[in-house]
Amino acid sequence: MSKILITGGSGYIGSVLTEELLKTGHHVCVLDNFMHGQNSLGHLMHLKELEVVRGDVRDKDTIEKLLKDAEIIIPLAAILGAQVCDRDKVATQTTNLEAIKLLLEIRRPEQKIIYPNTNSGYGIGEKDTFCDESTPLNPISLYGRTKVEAEKAILEAGNSVTLRLATVFGVSPRMRIDLLVNDFVHRAFMDKYLILFQAHFKRNYIHVRDVALAFLHVIDNLDTMKGEPYNVGLSDANLNKRELCETIKKHIPDFYFIEAEIGEDPDKRDYIVSNEKIEKTGFKSEYSLDDGIIELIKFYETIKRWQYSNL
Repeated sequence: MSKILITGGSGYIGSVLTEELLKTGHHVCVLDNFMHGQNSLGHLMHLKELEVVRGDVRDKDTIEKLLKDAEIIIPLAAILGAQVCDRDKVATQTTNLEAIKLLLEIRRPEQKIIYPNTNSGYGIGEKDTFCDESTPLNPISLYGRTKVEAEKAILEAGNSVTLRLATVFGVSPRMRIDLLVNDFVHRAFMDKYLILFQAHFKRNYIHVRDVALAFLHVIDNLDTMKGEPYNVGLSDANLNKRELCETIKKHIPDFYFIEAEIGEDPDKRDYIVSNEKIEKTGFKSEYSLDDGIIELIKFYETIKRWQYSNL
């Protein structure tokens, strides 16, 4: 089993991934600044294989110390989402890109990196044309640009794999309801209606637990997968916003949605994605979009605290 350093390991993806890595016998060191006040790793603190450090990924002394024993590095720490990044451009640049460059300066060549990029880097795709890993990246937000630049630096440094994640959904110990599926289900459940802007805009989706499984898959297949980017999403879930709402309505029949005649969504992403490359390596997702919607409804029925957002 490996010694793994995860930055941002108490976040929406990180808290799920950390638990899965510990279940499979890895030693995990989490570095996180806990900026949202989350206690998402509390139920794992009794495990001797878990080390948790409160700190900043931009601090050189901290990174140097934690990298000494790491065999695999998973840099999840980032300012996430286009709106949040636009609100603090300096923090976005220093966290999403400069911290990655610092990591690469200190990291030894034999230390492997698995990096989560976003497939929002594809920006606006050609109509009815699937974006695969050879498609030129054209990010349309500061968030997308910093993630794409970080991916480029990591792949050029070698001994690495990058995962271009679809829009993630599902329940996590560090919940986020601002992500598109989570948000739409929340609005459908609470308000019973939703006004759509650019309802024809498409994107791909993936359950947060399948993201964790994708990281585990890469760890098990690093020697054959390294040096490459891989899209990670549900191949049957390249949906536009209207289609997503129609899927939600199957589970919440009194949900009403309508497309606005004026106005626009600040998020202009519009593309469909091929996940064939990672599927050919043997990776299979386990959670469907319907599974996630059912899970989210169960969560919203029982949890009545709505602070779970990055916005």
